[in-house]
Amino acid sequence: MVSKTDKFRGSRTHGRGKKSGRGGGKHGGVGNAGLHKHKAMHMLKYMPDHFGRHGFKRPQKMVSAKITMNVSDLQENLETMMKDGYAVKEGKAIKVDLVKMGVDKLLGSGKITVAVEVLVADCTETAKQKVEESGGHILQPQ
Repeated sequence: MVSKTDKFRGSRTHGRGKKSGRGGGKHGGVGNAGLHKHKAMHMLKYMPDHFGRHGFKRPQKMVSAKITMNVSDLQENLETMMKDGYAVKEGKAIKVDLVKMGVDKLLGSGKITVAVEVLVADCTETAKQKVEESGGHILQPQ
């Protein structure tokens, strides 16, 4: 029996035509080839958002990411705050300076049972209510 290689000796394409012996042949290229030409309808139908920009990204100077702290975190971290110098015990109440600590806003999640005098730039109504119920109050910096 004659081998396949012997059969195609002298043949340039071994019976495969001009391109089908190569990787990307007869399929119109590999990957994204032809999306603006012969694969344009496929692209429009199945990948309509493939080209161009989509969406909107706000300018960074407009975005403000506030550093926040919950009321429960305030009570949990009182001892470490006192060690680091952010909180001082004055009489029955503990005076906490969140501005010095770098916290922008106090949030009202959790419980607080200690009388705390908090210096913070901004706070929610719930946080203010919980701190005042525990016997403390919130101060705004000037």
